Amino acid sequence: MDEPYLIKQAQTGDVNAFNTLVLHYQDIAFSVAYRIMGDPDRAADATQDAFINAYKKLSLFRGGNFKAWLLRVVTNRCYDLLKASKRRPQSSLEELTEEGDSPRWIADEGAARPEKAQMQRETAEAIQRCLNNLPDDQRIVTVLCDVEGYDYATAAEMAQTSLGTVKSRLNRARKKLRECLRGIGELLPSKYR
Repeated sequence: MDEPYLIKQAQTGDVNAFNTLVLHYQDIAFSVAYRIMGDPDRAADATQDAFINAYKKLSLFRGGNFKAWLLRVVTNRCYDLLKASKRRPQSSLEELTEEGDSPRWIADEGAARPEKAQMQRETAEAIQRCLNNLPDDQRIVTVLCDVEGYDYATAAEMAQTSLGTVKSRLNRARKKLRECLRGIGELLPSKYR
């Protein structure tokens, strides 16, 4: 994929070029949105909105790391949706009527033992619950640094904040996560208890 060429074409209005970029980055964009939002449907909405916003603002991209720029758009959209949901909380009909299944990425289809797969699902769900309990600003930097593996400088750029702010938010978030995860110690491997 010739990313600079596709970006230049998309900036001139070539929708097919932009669609190629979307296909290339949609999984990582959804992954970041899912970890921030904590819900696959809300993450899908945030990802879709972010790609629409990115297309509209593509003329503002002046070069550099396109992936970081795009994930900043995704992060900003997630943050906007989180703020809006706090102003007017909503529940889906699905949440009110049934328990709901685990996200597909948590399921381990190849597990030889059902109890191992169940423990992995429970662990992943517990970690996601702990992430969801973090304040939005701390959850965003935790997802960017600890889940997605971005360095602090890139995370600061994506979160549109300073490097020191990222470090302090991440430090506070890690402490809160440790405390939260102590409550599920039996699910964690012994080296993490």
